[in-house]
Amino acid sequence: MVTQFVLRKQKKNKAGECPVYLIVYFDGARLTCSTGEKCKPADWNEDRQQFRKSYPLAEEANDLLTLMAGNVLKWWRGVRAAGQTPTVAGLKDILRPKPEPAAEDTTRPVAVWYEEYRQSMRARGYAWETLRQHVVARNWFTGYEQWSGRRLDPATYDLAQHDALLGYLREVRKLAPNTLYTAVKDLKSFLRFLRDERGVAVGVELRKLVAKPADSPKLYLSAADLQALTDAMLPANLVATRDVFLFCCYTGLRYSDVVALHAGNVQEWNGGRVLRLIQSKTRAGVSIYLTAAATAILDKYADPERLRLLPVHPNQVMNKYLKRVAKLAGLTAAADLVSTGDGGIVRAAVPKHELVTMHTARHTFATQSLLRGMPVEVLQKVLGHKKIQTTLIYAKIVEDFQHHTMRRIWEEQSTTDDVGALDNRVCAAEPSAA
Repeated sequence: MVTQFVLRKQKKNKAGECPVYLIVYFDGARLTCSTGEKCKPADWNEDRQQFRKSYPLAEEANDLLTLMAGNVLKWWRGVRAAGQTPTVAGLKDILRPKPEPAAEDTTRPVAVWYEEYRQSMRARGYAWETLRQHVVARNWFTGYEQWSGRRLDPATYDLAQHDALLGYLREVRKLAPNTLYTAVKDLKSFLRFLRDERGVAVGVELRKLVAKPADSPKLYLSAADLQALTDAMLPANLVATRDVFLFCCYTGLRYSDVVALHAGNVQEWNGGRVLRLIQSKTRAGVSIYLTAAATAILDKYADPERLRLLPVHPNQVMNKYLKRVAKLAGLTAAADLVSTGDGGIVRAAVPKHELVTMHTARHTFATQSLLRGMPVEVLQKVLGHKKIQTTLIYAKIVEDFQHHTMRRIWEEQSTTDDVGALDNRVCAAEPSAA
C-alpha cells in the first residue's frame, strides 16, 4: 500500500488556498479523499508532500498528516485481514472520525424527584396549603436548573451549588429573606426524604444548608384601631368585609378557616357558645370561646339557608376591600415598613391602612390577648400552634409590655386604662371546663 498527499491547485478558493488530498494505492485500487487541511501553494512542498515552515503551525500540521498515514495503514491491514474491500467511505471515517456521542445524562430532573416527594406527602394526608407551597418550591428549583444548566442532583449537591442556588433565588427570583428561608427549609426536608425514605445517596450534610430568616415587623391593630373600625361609617358593600375581619380579630382565625365556617362549628358551652374546628393549615383541633363581640357578628349574619356562617369574599378581594375599610376608619397614621434590598435594610413610612390584610386580624388577636393577660400556653392552644416557640414570636413584638412595665416600675402608675379595648372579653380564651 502507498499513501500520497497532494495539493489540488485547481480547487483554489477566494483566499488563494488549495485543499490537501490523500491518495491511497493498494492492490491495483486507488482511493482519494480530502484531509480537510488546506494552504496556499507557496506553503506546500510537493517533493516532501508536507507543509513548508512558512505555514503557520507547520510542525503540528505535518504531524497530523503523519498520523493520518499511520491510521490509514492500520485500517487497510484490518480490512485486508477481514477479507473486505476498501471503500472511500471507510477511508473518510479513518481520516475524519465521528465524535464520540456525549454520555447520556441519566440523572433525573429535580421536578421528577420533587413530584415523587409531593405525591408521598399527599398520600400521607398533608394539608392542601402545604402541598401548594411545595409546588412553588419545586418551581423554584426547576427554574434554577434551567437558569444554571446544571441538574440539582442529590448525589452531587454540595455547598458550592447550594451557594449558587441561594444566589439564583435571591438575585434572579428576588425572594425576600424569609421566603428564601422557607425555600431552604423545603429543600432540606426534600433531601431528607430522599435520603431516609428512598435510600438515595445525598452528597451534603443537611445541617450545613443554612439560610437565615429575618425579623419582620408584624402589623397588629390597637384597641383604638378596633374601636375605629367598629364605629366607621362604610358603604354597604364594605360592611361585611369589616365584620368578617373583626370576627377574626376576636377569634384569631386564619382566612382559610373563617371562609369554611359552617353551623356545625358552633356549639353551646356553659351558657355561651364556642367554635370547634380543625384548622386547614395545621390540621390542629382548636376550641375558641365566642365573646360577646364575636357572637354579635355571627347573629348579625345568621341565615339558615346559607351554608357558610359568614359572607366571606375571595382572599384577594377581602384584602383589597380591607384597605379601603381601614382608610375610611381613619387608620392613616404612618407605619414603619421594613424590607431588605441590596444587602441592606430599607425603611419607609407607609399609611397603616395600606398594610392591613386578613392575616393582620390573627396578629391583632394574638397581641391583644397577650396585652389582656392571657397566658402564652392558653394562647398557643387557641391559635393551634404545635410549638410554643411560634406563639412566643408574638410576645416579642408586643412592645407595649416593655412600656407598661417600665411605667409601672418607674412611675408606679396603673396601666389597666391603656390595655383594655372594646371589651375585656373581646379576645378571651375559652374558660377551662369544671
